[in-house]
Amino acid sequence: MAASPASGKVLPLVLAGGSGTRLWPLSRELYPKQFLRLVGDGTMLQHTLARLEGMDHDDPVIVCNHEHRFIVAEQCREQGVEPGAIILEPAPRNTAPAVALGAMRCLRDDADPLLLVLPADHHIADDNAFRAAVARAASLAGDRALVTFGITPSRPETGYGYILAGEELAGEELAGEDLAGEERSADGRAAAVAKFTEKPNRETAEKLIARGGCYWNSGMFLFRASAYLEELATFRPDIHEACSVAVAGERRDLDFHRPGEAFNECPAESVDRAVMERTKRGIVVRADMGWSDIGTWDALAGALDPDESGNTFEGDVISIDSRDCHLSGRNRLVAAVGLQGLVVVETPDAVLVADRDASQQVAEAVARLRETSRDEHRVHTTDYRPWGHAETLQVGDGFLVKRITVAPGRALSLQMHHHRSEHWIVVRGEAEVVCGDEQFTLAADESTYIPVGTRHRLTNRGPEPLEVIEVQTGSLLSEDDIVRFEDRYARAGDP
Repeated sequence: MAASPASGKVLPLVLAGGSGTRLWPLSRELYPKQFLRLVGDGTMLQHTLARLEGMDHDDPVIVCNHEHRFIVAEQCREQGVEPGAIILEPAPRNTAPAVALGAMRCLRDDADPLLLVLPADHHIADDNAFRAAVARAASLAGDRALVTFGITPSRPETGYGYILAGEELAGEELAGEDLAGEERSADGRAAAVAKFTEKPNRETAEKLIARGGCYWNSGMFLFRASAYLEELATFRPDIHEACSVAVAGERRDLDFHRPGEAFNECPAESVDRAVMERTKRGIVVRADMGWSDIGTWDALAGALDPDESGNTFEGDVISIDSRDCHLSGRNRLVAAVGLQGLVVVETPDAVLVADRDASQQVAEAVARLRETSRDEHRVHTTDYRPWGHAETLQVGDGFLVKRITVAPGRALSLQMHHHRSEHWIVVRGEAEVVCGDEQFTLAADESTYIPVGTRHRLTNRGPEPLEVIEVQTGSLLSEDDIVRFEDRYARAGDP
């Protein structure tokens, strides 16, 4: 049954498909920023889900890259959230198609909810102000309006888009056919969208702020599912058609929903460009909630508490006579002496040193890595899997050493390798091992050898994480050399 137009209940549609290239080297393609712990306890995705507490909402629907599906599921489990659905994009196509997938799936289920579209990688300092803004938007959306949330700019930021508000209009007309104006009330300000401006240069940003009546574009939206799809069909019928075919071809994969391959042919476009810049139904609600997209290292530093010299720190850091720096040493000690206005980020396989004012350009370093066919933009030394994670400790000529951590009750696939043997040493916990026709257990300080071509499996049936040191030797030490016979996670081509 379709949702009542008068209902203020929302269905959160969480977009978790971003790549976060400007936060490299901490953010990588296979583990981007929305899954990282950057500000406070919990990851960015978990903060987004926690922010919904206390609101009248349905179970959230999450759209993510298929490579991240088990990370999303595990972080939801840790947060105690049961998603209404996890939709897997076959390929990244920006936000307009991702929202269309969620909206179409709702209509297919004979519902037409108010969709609260939330990127999974934004920081909001004032959750109460966020909830108040959502309630305000829900009261205005009705069946036709498309509401976006605008942030009062605090500086001439060139990394954000801007929304220009329209002229004053009576409140009862805001959800009507012709939305041109603004309403003021005790709840804040709501206005028709007059114009969107893409990321400006500094001079233009300064003029916009001096002009007044403009907001940063937060990338958060609230609208009826059918209203968005009507406008999408009008302005971008190619996106609408590709998503319709993809949703019609959806198949179930464990707890996930895979749209059909037609999605691969869908053009990539943002909600702003596809719909919001063209629609006459747009409303902007001012939402001063301490918002940041944490899109750069400079933005992350702005969300953390600085010391008396303006420095922000993560991990093991010593700072001497340094000012206005962001220093991150999550794996090793970082000692900064006499630095000013720099970002220094240490990871096991890469170190970033950048001017804070140039942190937008970190994405150019990632592009350079792609061009040279390196892997540091894509993978971490720690690889997260549905059963736990594996950390690469050392790589040499013909050998590779990993620390494998298997979560309680989890198991690796029953597998075999054509080109490598493996030696397992249990560091902590008790391992159940299948090796060929044998099955046995190993306690801490015990080990076993897996010859080339032997079927094997590692299982943790205990209540605590299982830690194993794995030494691989052979002519091909690659994840491509895995033949699976059984796998509870239904993985085919991925680890």
